[in-house]
Amino acid sequence: MRDWYFRYERPISSISLIVGFAFDAIIFTQVNLFWEGVIISAYLAIVAISIVLIHVTENRVQRSPRSSQTHFWLINILQFFFGGLLSTFLVSYFRSSILAVAWPFLLILITGIIANETLKKHYARLTFQISFFFLALFSFAVYFLPVLFHRIGADIFLLSGLASLIFLWLFISGLRFFARENFKKSRFSLTASILSIFITLNALYFFNFIPPIPLSLKDGGIYHSLYRDAEGNYVAGTEKSGWLSFIYPTVDFHTVSSDPAYAYSAVFSPGLFKTTIIHNWQKYDESAQRWIMVNRITLPVAGGRSGGYRTYSVKDDITPGTWRVNVETSRGQIIGRLRFKVIAVDTEPVLKTIIKI
Repeated sequence: MRDWYFRYERPISSISLIVGFAFDAIIFTQVNLFWEGVIISAYLAIVAISIVLIHVTENRVQRSPRSSQTHFWLINILQFFFGGLLSTFLVSYFRSSILAVAWPFLLILITGIIANETLKKHYARLTFQISFFFLALFSFAVYFLPVLFHRIGADIFLLSGLASLIFLWLFISGLRFFARENFKKSRFSLTASILSIFITLNALYFFNFIPPIPLSLKDGGIYHSLYRDAEGNYVAGTEKSGWLSFIYPTVDFHTVSSDPAYAYSAVFSPGLFKTTIIHNWQKYDESAQRWIMVNRITLPVAGGRSGGYRTYSVKDDITPGTWRVNVETSRGQIIGRLRFKVIAVDTEPVLKTIIKI
């Protein structure tokens, strides 16, 4: 059993990482902000405790192989909750309805599996574990501080980074007592890794590659008609779509004589949260092969409604071509994107009525 453990420890712990990722991705897709905060805090605490206990038992395993069973379970518990943190953050970022923002987390998952398979030395794995822990701390701070201060902005993001660095420094100060030798070997690589993560996340934020959590696009669409009824519901006229609409993100918008198009969005934000969003109407220029901004409409958003704050903008005399409406913050961070293709036809399309409650 001891030989089996030392041979298969890394692939089994990688499986634990994937299982933890899948478990949380399935279970926690509809959790509210409060319980998400509680769950992530608990996961971070379990990860911190596991890292400490792993490096306590690693010293014992080197002296007594009988301690390997405890070490085996601690490694797998750590990987399971690392996977849980990944999936929880992925769900939060994926709510923006843009697949493009999910790829960094998929890349992190793949990197984690590869690192877990290749890093054989304890001091190298210490760097990996703490770097992963710091990434989770930073991601949680970016998520939690806007909820705490009821707003988003560059100053809140910078404060999130500072808070995560301070917390990590306190954690490392305590962990160094249990893994002093490994810390000596990994001091430079650990410092370089943490600085790289910190600089990379800041660069991604200021180049608008990180979505503005906790804002998320709960619902959206492009409609032929849209109005608010006496009960406060939005009544929309839309074309009938087939089952491929769930796969193909761009919808067809048939028009006879440059009819108007209505862009509807329901943006979720926490209670007491007040901000503005932008409906950025863009058309693709085939000759220049780039997107051209046609109209930019500022709309207010208030928080607290579980289905999102509903609002819309309209573009008159819509012309044939490929269009999109980016739902953005005032500084250009994309919350969601509505894609559609305007097609000129001779007869009015058959519409159905849907109600946005």
